[in-house]
Parts: sequence; C-alpha cells; structure tokens
Amino acid sequence: MLKKILIIGGARSGKSHYAQELALKSAQPVLFVATAEAGDEEMRQRIEEHRKARPSVWSTLEVTTRVGNQIRQKVGKAQTVIVDCLTLLVNNIFRQHSDPTGELIDAPLIEKEVMAEIGELVDCINQVNASFIIVSNEVGLGLVPANRMSRLYRDLLGKANQILAQQVDEIYLMVAGWPLQIKSTLPKRPDEVE
Repeated sequence: MLKKILIIGGARSGKSHYAQELALKSAQPVLFVATAEAGDEEMRQRIEEHRKARPSVWSTLEVTTRVGNQIRQKVGKAQTVIVDCLTLLVNNIFRQHSDPTGELIDAPLIEKEVMAEIGELVDCINQVNASFIIVSNEVGLGLVPANRMSRLYRDLLGKANQILAQQVDEIYLMVAGWPLQIKSTLPKRPDEVE
C-alpha cells in the first residue's frame, strides 16, 4: 500500500534517520532526494557523511529546487521516495531571491516561489506511483525571530508544512529520536477494527 508520510521535528531530533528506517522496512527500491546545498566546507562534510550513511543500492537525486518535476523525471523504478528536506528546499529559494545580508528581500516574490515549489511537490506526490516520506523541521516552537528575513522564513516553512500535512496519510513528530504519530488517515485492517 502506498503511503504519504511527513516526518517533522526540531534539529537533530532523528528525522532523517527515522525516514531511512521506514524506507528500509518497505524493502522497495528507494529514490533519495537530497535538497542540501554545500555553501561552505562544514556543509560539504555533512553532505558527504549523509551520502556514506545511505544504502548504496538507493538512487540519489541531488536537487536544490524544482523538486517535484525532477522526481517525476528520475523516479524510475523507485517505489519509495524520501525528500530530505523541505527545510533546506525553502532555504534554497530564499538564497536565490535575497542578498547575502538578508536586508534586501522581496517577500511577495519569495512567498510566490515557495508556494509554487510546494504546489509542484504536492502534485508530484499525488501523481507519482510511489510512497513518499518527506522530512521537514518544525520551526514554530521557539521564540519569534529577531529579524524580518528569519520571521518570513519561519512563516513560509510553517505554511509549507501545513500544506503538506493536509496531503499526507501519516505525520510523525520526532522528539529526541522517538517518533510520535500525530496523524493517521489510513484505513484500518479488519483485525484492527474495534
């Protein structure tokens, strides 16, 4: 049975690890979609560590934007698609449309681009014949950010998370490496009905 799953939580909460565990349990061919962009040496090292940690039999698609279209083109025989992660995908759009200081931003343009990206991803997960596991950060649990760009980022990622949450069958909130299921819309098996 095909599933659409959103795994959400804070930084270093175990989201990516749990996504990979779920994909391994499926025993299906996997397409791993990595959205990270190596902006500095430390990030390059993180990306390399993540590459080494993934099973070598999985296909990998490294893409910074236009994720839905790229998945459609590259899904091949994959029956499970992991998108890791939405947080960096939204960040990539911000980087394309703001100056390095974060002072000059075109908020309406950035919002339009983020919503178009999420719309394309939603279309993809609803049209591609595969299970999807999407990883994202929950950024709404902390303090209100001190600057305009950070507040816009938080707001747009929160909006993107809500859009995807409406589309998926299951949502897991990761806390200290433990998944807490907070949504399940899959039908119960006959032996589960009360």
